[in-house]
Order: sequence, then structure tokens, then C-alpha cells
Amino acid sequence: MNRRDLLRTGAALPFLSAAPAILSRPAHAEVSKVRLSHGYGILYLPLIVMRDRKLLEKQAEKAGLGTIEVTWQNLDGGNVINDAMLAGSLDIAGTGAPGFMTLWSRARGIPRSEIIGVSGMSTCALVLNTNKPNIKTLGDFTASDKIALPGIKTSLAAVVLQILVAKQFGQANYAKLDPMTVGLPHPDAFAALTSGRTEIVAHFASPPYSNRELADPKIHKVIAASEALGDSTLDVIFAPKQFTLNNPKMMTAFLAAQDEANDFIAKNKAEAAAIFNRVSPSGTTDEDVVKMLEEPDTRFSATPHGVMEFANFMGAVGTIKTRPTGWKDLFMPELHDRQGS
Repeated sequence: MNRRDLLRTGAALPFLSAAPAILSRPAHAEVSKVRLSHGYGILYLPLIVMRDRKLLEKQAEKAGLGTIEVTWQNLDGGNVINDAMLAGSLDIAGTGAPGFMTLWSRARGIPRSEIIGVSGMSTCALVLNTNKPNIKTLGDFTASDKIALPGIKTSLAAVVLQILVAKQFGQANYAKLDPMTVGLPHPDAFAALTSGRTEIVAHFASPPYSNRELADPKIHKVIAASEALGDSTLDVIFAPKQFTLNNPKMMTAFLAAQDEANDFIAKNKAEAAAIFNRVSPSGTTDEDVVKMLEEPDTRFSATPHGVMEFANFMGAVGTIKTRPTGWKDLFMPELHDRQGS
């Protein structure tokens, strides 16, 4: 897609107006301010720990960048995060792998708009829960049953749902349940599902919201992402490509901070749980968060695994027009010496 086609989508207009400011940064002077975002749920824990313990500030100083200013936003849903990145209001963001790939494909070859993966981030028990007793499988949903997702079409949950539907009903019918989906942040979707008083009868949720829902006897699981994707990386971190090129020391510092956050989580689960509840309150006890961190489906790593599963599916059904030939096409060179897939 060329720049004119991208402009027709309307998505890139704010970003393109802001892009000259990004491109005008001197190559020899790295930024002293970095703007980041994370969403809700355990999937974002590495960024949440990084935020709370000021690990990027620490690693940037070690890298010789001096004192930097780091600001954070809470954003949920691939569409919302992509819009913020395109608008030039974010430098680095965590998001679902499918939302990242949508933007990567759309902006590929357009210098002012291109984005690149910074790292993998996480995987966990992503599950579709419902409050309707008669819904046991994906085939039981009717046109009036609304499914809450962080974002329709391109969010992590939306594309995972499409993959699960394609597996059950055939790839030609991958979008069979799309008309029933509604975009809601996880906290709002949790409230709607557990109240039982709205049109929302299902929620594709990640911990801790999925766990809290399943603690309610009126709610049960329909299907899990792992049934189609195994332990593939579900959430990744990305940035404007030009930002990474202009700031190589900052990106190296970021990876060091992320690795430090992951090591901290592995060795200090109780403290990591307390940080999660302090930065992103979810109504879950620290003890319950620790249990989620100990679940076999929960994994945190800067090295991406299985992301080509998303790319191949999205390319096959036409969600993305430009398909990567391998995972290294999607991520910055600083990550290429790792054993990704």
C-alpha cells in the first residue's frame, strides 16, 4: 500500500502531520523523553514492572543517555493503540501481535509511517467466557449474542477468535462471529458480563479478568486460545521504525530493562503481583495474581515465539496485504540474535 492509499484509510492522517517532527531529530542526539503505553491484564506485566521500578530510566543511564523522562499511558485494544501510534503520541507500545501486524503491513514501505517490532512480551491463558448456560461451543452463538473484545477485527482477542472459528467452520468462514463482537476494554467487559444485565453474553478475556469471571458460578469457559495457538507469543512491543533507527542506545536500554523486568517477575512473583495490583488495580488479590503467574500458560519473554502463526493466518484471509517472510522481518535487528519464531 502506498502513502496515498494509506491516507484514504484515514488512520494515518494524524501521524503523518506529526511525522516531520519525529524525522527531524538529529541522528547523533537521542531522545531524552520517551512515551510508552501498556494495557490491562497480566499480559502487560513486564511493562508494568518496568514502569513501577523505573527500569528504563535505570538502563538508559547505564547506557550513557543520562537522566531521561518516561511517561506512560493505559491503552487497551489494537485499534486504539494503533491510532495513538499513528497520531505520533506514542514512542513505544505494548499490544496484541495481530494489531501490531495490521499496522506493520499497512505502513510497510512508507518511511514516515513504518513501524517495527521491538520485542515479544507475553502469553497467558486467553479464554472466551460466557454467562449463557446454553453456549457450550462456538457454534452455539446466535446473532443476538454479543462478544466483548478489547477491539474488533484486529485486536488480539478478535483475531484469535477468527482463528478458532476458522478451525471449527473452515477458513472461508473465519469472520462468522465478527458481527457479534463489540469493542470494550477488559474492565468494562468484565463488569458487563458479570452483571448479566447487558447484551454482552461473552468476553474473550485475559487474566486476571478471565479468572475472576470463572470464579462466578454463572460463568463458564467456551474455548481457550491455546487450543489453536499453543504457547505462541500473544502480546508484543513495537515502535515507529524511524524512532528505533534514531535511538539505538535507547532501544538497547529498553531491551535490557525488559529482560530485567522478566527476570524480576520470575524471581519475585509475590512482589510482581503487588506491583500489578498497585499500577493496574483489577480487584484481584496479590495471592490470586501469584497463582496466575504460576499457571503453565503464563510466560514472559522479549524473544517472540510463534508470531508467524498470526502472520500466515492474517495473510491468508486478507487481513494483511503484506506478509512477512519470517519473524525477523517484523522485529528490529537488535533482536535477531535470539532464537525467535
